Amino acid sequence: MQLWYRVSDIEAARAFYTGQLRFREIYFDEDDRWVRLDRDGFELAIAEGEFAGAEQAGSGEGGAVATLDVDDVKAEAERLRGAGVKVGTVVEIPGTIRLLDVFDPDGNRLQLAEDIA
Repeated sequence: MQLWYRVSDIEAARAFYTGQLRFREIYFDEDDRWVRLDRDGFELAIAEGEFAGAEQAGSGEGGAVATLDVDDVKAEAERLRGAGVKVGTVVEIPGTIRLLDVFDPDGNRLQLAEDIA
């Protein structure tokens, strides 16, 4: 399974996903302006073009949301905030999971999840 996000600037998105979220670039199509990325077996593709992310940022609307497993959501929240990335508040369901909303430069929402069971 692969999830696709639309972005307004493919170069800025490539830098964000590989630098801030530590995805590995698998393929880049310079002519058609899209990138295929991987992080621990999860594939994400980003394509430059029309998008609806900005007006939906933080709204919880707009379709699927990529969720990435991390070892420490609180540490990731701190690291990303320090790098100037827009992130939400860490939400915890006691004894179960911690979640954090993260927004790419176009407002596409991803979630980081930590299993605390």
